[in-house]
Amino acid sequence: MSDPRVDTRPDARLSVFKTYKLYVGGKFPRSESGRVYEVSDAKGKWLANAPLSSRKDARDAVVAARKAFGGWSGATAYNRGQILYRVAEMLEGRKEQFVREVADAEGLSKPKATAQVDAAIDRWVWYAGWTDKIAQVVGGGNPVAGPYFNLSSPEPTGVVVVLAPQESSFLGLVSVLAPVIATGNTAIVIASEKSPLPALSLGEVLATSDVPGGVVNILSGRTAEIAPSLAAHQDVNAIDLAGADDVLAKELEIAAADNLKRVLRPQAVDNAEWFATPGTERMTAFLETKTVWHPTGSLGASGSAY
Repeated sequence: MSDPRVDTRPDARLSVFKTYKLYVGGKFPRSESGRVYEVSDAKGKWLANAPLSSRKDARDAVVAARKAFGGWSGATAYNRGQILYRVAEMLEGRKEQFVREVADAEGLSKPKATAQVDAAIDRWVWYAGWTDKIAQVVGGGNPVAGPYFNLSSPEPTGVVVVLAPQESSFLGLVSVLAPVIATGNTAIVIASEKSPLPALSLGEVLATSDVPGGVVNILSGRTAEIAPSLAAHQDVNAIDLAGADDVLAKELEIAAADNLKRVLRPQAVDNAEWFATPGTERMTAFLETKTVWHPTGSLGASGSAY
């Protein structure tokens, strides 16, 4: 017999709304400012409040990314590939959540949102496979005149700021983030201002996978408010302007010139184009090439001193 004091009507239960937080240094802080802003779906219906990051949050993210850079760039490429693949495994297990968030964010039907999420998971796997192969594509031995070995090898640029695409809240985000960390860089992501929830949920996946804290840091808020301080930050080595409009991109390029940051300029990409198989351009955009010369000794009649 049911307890008459308990209201068992389906509509009597209070909803438990999710509190979204930033992801910085492997932890989930609220914004230092204490501010939030409303996030709505494609029809204007309120979904949640997202943290409104401040410049202090951005500086904290740079500190976390720099601290993590040595260990992440020093890991073997094979190990980084294993870790990226683990992220794909975790995303697969939480696919339904991301399908729902992408559908709400972009106003897509469930089948179309599922296609976006499936493509994003596949994109993680694709870049996981490249971690120990990109060096063979962009590095190698160089033919030189004289008794020398001349070898070129790629090295990560350092701390990279990534402005996530504004319209493609998840597939576009993964497409610009994964190549940055696959090659040994650490990243500070400014999520889509309009649709930040899939990016903030990605932070939860990264935290429960094998990605070390600080390798990826995710901020939400006003892109035009956060990005300039990061573009001018002296401890940021590069910036991807994928999510900036023309006016903001020009402002950020000028700010980035102060310490000769690498800048990847924005290119017009619609949602359909994010599905295309990427090349190696986004990986090589944030790689430096180190060339080493080593003497072989005097060349004998056989052509070698060895």
